[in-house]
Amino acid sequence: MTLETLALLTILAPFVGAILTVLVPSDTAKWVCQFFAGIASVAAIGLAATLLGGDQASIHYSLISIGDVELFGLTVDKVSTLITVAVVVLGLLVTMYSLGYMSQGNREHPHTGLPRYYAFLLIFIGAMAGLVLSSTVLGQLFFFEITGACSWSLIGYYQSSKSLKAALKALLVTHVGSIGLFIAAALVFTNTGTFAVSALASLDESTKTLVFLGILFAAWAKSAQLPLHMWLPDAMNAPTPVSAYLHAASMVKVGVYIFARAIMEGGDIPEIIGIVGVVGSIITLIYGFVMYLPQTDMKRLLAYSTITQLAYIFLALSLSVFGSQLAFEGGITYIFNHAFAKSLFFLVAGAFSYSMGTRLLPQLKGVVKKSPLLAVGFCVAALAITGVPPFNGFFSKFPLFAAGFELTATHTWLMPIMILALIESVASFGWILYWFGKSVIGEPSEQVESAKPLPASMTVVILVLIVMSLCSSVIAANWLV
Repeated sequence: MTLETLALLTILAPFVGAILTVLVPSDTAKWVCQFFAGIASVAAIGLAATLLGGDQASIHYSLISIGDVELFGLTVDKVSTLITVAVVVLGLLVTMYSLGYMSQGNREHPHTGLPRYYAFLLIFIGAMAGLVLSSTVLGQLFFFEITGACSWSLIGYYQSSKSLKAALKALLVTHVGSIGLFIAAALVFTNTGTFAVSALASLDESTKTLVFLGILFAAWAKSAQLPLHMWLPDAMNAPTPVSAYLHAASMVKVGVYIFARAIMEGGDIPEIIGIVGVVGSIITLIYGFVMYLPQTDMKRLLAYSTITQLAYIFLALSLSVFGSQLAFEGGITYIFNHAFAKSLFFLVAGAFSYSMGTRLLPQLKGVVKKSPLLAVGFCVAALAITGVPPFNGFFSKFPLFAAGFELTATHTWLMPIMILALIESVASFGWILYWFGKSVIGEPSEQVESAKPLPASMTVVILVLIVMSLCSSVIAANWLV
């Protein structure tokens, strides 16, 4: 197959699957979802392999145009294919995990997944692939809004008052953020006559500043950065597989990705964008750390941890504005690695809920004696997220800090910021290690003692993510060479 065919298959297969999912009998819907998520994953991996085997580093396909104005197109390069593989394959793993989790055997949420659950998961997979591969700001905006609508449905899936309020908050905040992308698209078109992301390089400095500020505003909303962060902790009312996919692997990565793509295509970027990005990142990073200290609900702790980890990615990308290619590659690697490690953490939390009926950390004492797999999963995810070698998080954080401290030679004001980030990194490791010792080690609590076995689908996915938390950095490093 050609690259164009594989890219279109990656995007369109989930949408076709979503339609069929709601048309077939309810008992069949989950299997239709697996099938089409599998097709999309095979296509995404095929896309990456075909690009690697070819002789072109970047290929552009125009899909829909009016006259000379391209509305929708595809950009296939190493960055877009790497992130596409992550979001699509993790989508497949989450649908597999859902086979066990969304069932009557779940002790916390005994509930069989409805066709709409699987349909919206598929739509989200397709929308994420479309956004990552899009070559125009208009295309990014289109898929940006689809992900917002899907998140509203999936966060509010259980239809409780609390979950519906959380879903509405997520929809409103991210929709407000999309105003920045609307402004960016309008400015690019009025100044260049095109919506192509590559046109950013031809803008004058003042217009480029406004466009990047618009993109950064939209990115902050989608990736839960101050002051547009407030939707993410409440979004933990969603089913845990949704939290793992939307709030670790895909939706929250939309913001950092559109910012990264703009930096790739933007040519010489005004330093004010880097300054705004760095300052916003360090404020969010410290806030996220302070806020997850009092949390005992594992999912809320992971929500604030995600806000902090996304701040690291924004910090890396913002540092790249000052001319550091190492910082940019570190940011892209961070997106890829964090998706696997944080998904593992969320799905371990979901396994606690399924097996033990709780995800409150004080009630999870002694997990290692009752469920060694979950104890290992907790430990690996914690070490990966906090950047301990040889886990993937280390190979994301190390280039970030190396680039940041290197830049202090010419930008001395970065020194206190990098020191603060380093302190937070060490402190977060200590705090998560504290909870590991307090909740995983020791004699089993009543809830842990009564734990039930995990379904095979959940066990397999957790094992795969444990392996990826060790190996994903190798994949990313070799792929971006």
